[in-house]
Amino acid sequence: MHARSVVVGLCIAFATPPWGWWPFVFIGLGIFCKVSQKATSARQSFVAGFSLGLGWFFPTLAWMWFISIPGYFFTVIFFSCLHGIAELLIFGREPRRFLQPTAHVLVEALRFSWPFGGAPIATLAMTQSHTWFASFGRIGGALLVSYLVWQFSIFLFSRFRLVVPCIAIGALLLAIAPTGNSFPDETQLRIAYVQGGGPQGTRATNTSPRDVVLRHLIATKTLSPDQKIDVVIWPENVVDVPTFANSREAKEIAIEAKRLNAPISIGVTDDVPPDNFANAQVVVTPAGDIIDRYEKVRRVPFGEFIPMRGFLEALGAPVHQVRHDAIKGKTPAVSVIPLSRPTISGDSLPSVSFATPVSWEIFFGGRVNEGIERGASIIKNPTNGSSYRGTLLQSQQIASSQLRAIEFGRSVVQVAPTGFSAFVSPSGDVSQRSKVSERRIEIADIELRTGRTWYSYLGDSPIIIYLLLSFAFLLIRHQRKGRIRTSG
Repeated sequence: MHARSVVVGLCIAFATPPWGWWPFVFIGLGIFCKVSQKATSARQSFVAGFSLGLGWFFPTLAWMWFISIPGYFFTVIFFSCLHGIAELLIFGREPRRFLQPTAHVLVEALRFSWPFGGAPIATLAMTQSHTWFASFGRIGGALLVSYLVWQFSIFLFSRFRLVVPCIAIGALLLAIAPTGNSFPDETQLRIAYVQGGGPQGTRATNTSPRDVVLRHLIATKTLSPDQKIDVVIWPENVVDVPTFANSREAKEIAIEAKRLNAPISIGVTDDVPPDNFANAQVVVTPAGDIIDRYEKVRRVPFGEFIPMRGFLEALGAPVHQVRHDAIKGKTPAVSVIPLSRPTISGDSLPSVSFATPVSWEIFFGGRVNEGIERGASIIKNPTNGSSYRGTLLQSQQIASSQLRAIEFGRSVVQVAPTGFSAFVSPSGDVSQRSKVSERRIEIADIELRTGRTWYSYLGDSPIIIYLLLSFAFLLIRHQRKGRIRTSG
């Protein structure tokens, strides 16, 4: 293990929420550039990258300990190996100051989609979710932010004369990059999120589903029709019943929707025969109708489904903790919620479209963009962090909501049964954030937005293609230089 590389990894970790000491990432990566280039063998180079990963991921993925201890160690070691391979590939090659950011951000790009559908958690972009660097998300998404953070860190330590030109170019790009537009006449929607509260670190198998519903019903009853709320949003998995449509919970929620004269968006878990379940979002209207069902597409590996279940069960893994797999939804992540009266701003709209990434899906920009492409003017992220202890994952999810808000120029409403719930502005500012386990009801007037950013139009493909071509070009160029020196 390379001790200095571990320290650098810790710098990245403590720049990540919930700590959020964002300058540490620039200091750490600048030092890593100097430390890693001293490797005198391929093995030392791999160990430097691997050690970086250990320091980075052991703290930031510690929330996995309470879900699966073997899974936690496997994930940390696997991610660390990927960064070790990145260093191995660039060992002895120049220009290292360009190869290193490219190689390591390609690793991030890989884990955005593989294995098991991807795990874009504890990323470099999250360390900058509330800084100027996050603004580049609307140009090239989280991958561009991660790349610029790594490249800028190296320039700070090795090519300082390039820092000012880089900042100037960045400011120019941000000045011309679209941010999305307001609706005509600044149309606003009054939204209430409902966090019922309750203990953290619980699982569905040892929690009464009825208790969860009652907590949210009691909280919702504190809302008044005089507050003129347009839409009420409940978290993910709040209602867990065999069939929602004919359940007493559906009738109770319909009574509240009628009392408030506002539709209520709810997270429902119900059975799918013969042996599965669906994680769905539905809307109950004031008339009692259940409409607009969206079933989650990006499921949490080892949380909502078990990859290689039979193989792991044969090894004695605790697959019984997830007894049934969630089905994979097939529709875009968008909800169209009808309005029963003019909005709080006095505008008569038949409905409002919400991009609806459910929980884990907020980490994937593409899931959000499906709603934006279909005209969504707000993003809602119903989630459920009650299975996790501490605030590691919940803080990273808030950071992801900030990044998605910036990338698409939309406000985000994040709501969880036990926290964190919050409103996030299109510029990434967080307001009315709840505490863990508390009962919390917050109301905000959210501006409806239209228009699309460059990232919304282009997605991650351009930055991935750029990184791949740059990496290939720099490697080939180095080999040619090596041949010229040899022949000379």
